[in-house]
Amino acid sequence: MAYVDGFLIPVPNARKDEYRAHEEKWWPWFQGKGATGLVVCWGDEVPEGKQTDFRRAVDLQADETVVFAWMTWPDKATRDKAFAAMMEDGNMDGSDMPFDGKRMVYGGFSPILDVSA
Repeated sequence: MAYVDGFLIPVPNARKDEYRAHEEKWWPWFQGKGATGLVVCWGDEVPEGKQTDFRRAVDLQADETVVFAWMTWPDKATRDKAFAAMMEDGNMDGSDMPFDGKRMVYGGFSPILDVSA
């Protein structure tokens, strides 16, 4: 069954184009390791909640926008193998990320319902 990695990322508004280029740059690497899809969404309507919300999850600053993204894999084993390779890859040290990676929220998910086309 498919596997999904989900991300919430605080990105400075002034670095939107740089962020998009960053994702486009790394997509072929992940695709080469077996990823089947990537969707990256720039926050358009991200309201403040009463108890919690996307903004608080990433400690969003006034000049930032929350990015909501997900990457799909054919299965968890393929994803785990890719992530192990990522940890070994000296080019993926995070130094070129156009956002504060310490405030990124991420996790792996096993789908329980998928009605997409």
